[in-house]
Amino acid sequence: MRITRPLAALWLAAFCAVAAAQARELPDFTRLVDEQGASVVNISTTQAPRRAGAVPQVPGIEDEEVLEFFRRFIPRQQPGPGARPESRSLGSGFIISPDGYILTNAHVVEGADEINVRFTDKREFKAKVIGTDRRTDIAVIKIETGGLRPVRFGDPSRLKVGEWVVAIGAPFGFENTVTAGIVSAKGRSLPQENFVPFLQTDVAINPGNSGGPLFNMRGEVVGINSQIYSRTGGFMGLSFAIPIDVALDIQKQLREKGRVARGRIGVVIQEVTRDLATSFGLERPRGALVNSVEKGSPADKAGVEATDIILGFDGKPVENSSDLPRLVGATRPGSHATMEVWRKGTTRRLGITVGELQEDRVASRDAPRAPKQAEAPANRLGIVVSELSPEQKRGLSLSSGVAVTDVRPDSKADVRRGDILLTMVHKGQHIELRSVEQFNKLLAGLDKNAVITLQVRRGESTAFITISGLTDKG
Repeated sequence: MRITRPLAALWLAAFCAVAAAQARELPDFTRLVDEQGASVVNISTTQAPRRAGAVPQVPGIEDEEVLEFFRRFIPRQQPGPGARPESRSLGSGFIISPDGYILTNAHVVEGADEINVRFTDKREFKAKVIGTDRRTDIAVIKIETGGLRPVRFGDPSRLKVGEWVVAIGAPFGFENTVTAGIVSAKGRSLPQENFVPFLQTDVAINPGNSGGPLFNMRGEVVGINSQIYSRTGGFMGLSFAIPIDVALDIQKQLREKGRVARGRIGVVIQEVTRDLATSFGLERPRGALVNSVEKGSPADKAGVEATDIILGFDGKPVENSSDLPRLVGATRPGSHATMEVWRKGTTRRLGITVGELQEDRVASRDAPRAPKQAEAPANRLGIVVSELSPEQKRGLSLSSGVAVTDVRPDSKADVRRGDILLTMVHKGQHIELRSVEQFNKLLAGLDKNAVITLQVRRGESTAFITISGLTDKG
């Protein structure tokens, strides 16, 4: 086909129109940076050097494999020959009030002997720490000056996945660096981080961005850049920010009281899997399954029982088990709340007075174990169980249960010798296990493809395990 000049001109015009439309759709960050850039500061600290060969620790995380991936991003340089015996750390922060209050990450200023704040106009000030909270990685510092321009705050709940966001900080010490990306996900849970529903983005974040602001396109701060997922220590496309509403609540308590008060109800929970939901008669996997209730705790006084599934707290839904610590932790100690729980096929509402979370306690490693008793034949789970004597029940503070004394190599049950089986759940029915004969008869009456859940006590911990399928015979 012969292309005439008018037709070619028409195609060219159409192409240019499409290109112009696409160009108009790309965001322009210049106004945001002009208006908000001066409110972002560079924070440097000096401190005594660590022991030679010591590995920098991440607050709240001890597992080395987790440390490999989730690293706080502060570059630390050890002094060279002839240098003063100090190390320097770089991070970012932003102004939240005209009289010099600054928000940043707790790990940016942790252990600092001196904190220096530097503005884009080269002014420098010494800062003092007002308060820090390691659980959320929030710190409030203050400089002695006035007339500052604070940032504006946005609502993280209004953020949509796929929305453009902008970070301003000092990666590797390059001050007032601007990077942009989109919101990748909301409400992310990270290892050992029970109180923060992180915003995940693909904004380029590197060492030195820590503590800096994350802006929406209206120039409002919606988060504090806090962590990255990395195998190299540098940006790999996964960045995590603390929602600003969480940070503002923490800074308010730090400024008013110097500490953060968190709620506590005294339960041990686990995630509700699809198999667990089926066993408990729940229409879909949701909520937080209660493994155990601390005696005398607010949950115990409210009537919460092990095997309850907490579906809501204080009017808010609990979709995942990680939601519950956040909701409870954000509740002021002493306040009254209502819980929605799933118990034996029905929904109940329980009133509870929230307690206060104290410092972390370490559970005893020397938990009592049930001595081995006379064995019964292996059952349809491929395990051997025995009765508990009255002395064993008293020693374990139990009124019922059977002890696992052997596990066959082909067993599908994820149990060990010494475990105590307390209850069995099948199609929403909760059955307390009182004898070997009762337990094995229950198993004998089930279909080969049955899905059951066992409540298992191991030492001082209790958990639920789900087993799909039984052998034809024991």
